[in-house]
Amino acid sequence: MIEPKYKRIILKVSGEALAGDTGFGIQPPVINNICKEIQEVKELGIEIAIVVGGGNIWRGISGEGSGMDRAQADYMGMLATVINALALQEVLERLEQPTRVQTAIQMSQVAEPYIRRRAIRHLEKGRVVIFAAGTGNPFFTTDTTAALRAIEIEAGAILMGKNGTDGVYTADPRTDPNAELLRSISYIDVLNRGLKVMDSTAITLCMDNDLPICVFDLMAGKIGELLAGEELGTVVS
Repeated sequence: MIEPKYKRIILKVSGEALAGDTGFGIQPPVINNICKEIQEVKELGIEIAIVVGGGNIWRGISGEGSGMDRAQADYMGMLATVINALALQEVLERLEQPTRVQTAIQMSQVAEPYIRRRAIRHLEKGRVVIFAAGTGNPFFTTDTTAALRAIEIEAGAILMGKNGTDGVYTADPRTDPNAELLRSISYIDVLNRGLKVMDSTAITLCMDNDLPICVFDLMAGKIGELLAGEELGTVVS
C-alpha cells in the first residue's frame, strides 16, 4: 500500500473540465474518467470532498457582462454547479462509491443542506462529499468555496484540477514559448505576480490558514501519483 501524503483532501473540479473539448455541457467520457480516478484514490484510504464549478453551463461574470444583475447571474451559476454535482454523484454511485451532495442553497428534494459536522461524518464513513452551490453567496467564486470548505473540514490540501494545464507557469505557455513551470511558489508571490491559480480571496484564505494548494492537470489521470508524493504540477504554500 502507498502511504498517502494527505488523509483528507478537497478536489476542485472546474465546470470547464467536465465539458472536455466542446467547451459546453457535460461529456460522459470525461466525467467517467474523473470518477474512476476518484474511486481509485479512495482505495488508498484518502477521504475526498469535491467542490465543482459551473462554468460549462453558466458563468455569473458573463451574465453581468451582458447587462444582467451580478447577484442574479451568480445565483444562476450556483444552480449550474448543482447540475454538475448531481452528474458526478450519479457516475460515482454507478461505480459503487457512496456519495453525498451538500448544497449551500437548500434544495432538499435533490441534496442535503451543507452542515459541517455532517460532511465530516460522511467522510469518516468513507463517502465522497460533493459541495455544490458555492458558498451560497453572490460575488464569491467556487475557488473561494474550495478554500473555505477545506478549512472547515480540516482538509490537508486543495488539489486544484486544471483542464489541460499541468501547473503554474511564469507566463501563459500557450502564447509564450519561454514560459517556465514553477514547481513551488509562495502565496504572496502568486498574489504579487497576478498568477492565475485561484482568485485572490481564495489565495488569501489559504495563506491565512497555511493550507497548501496543489495545481495539476486533471485530465492527465495522475491524482493517485500526486497524493503518493510524486513531484507533479505546482505546490502553492
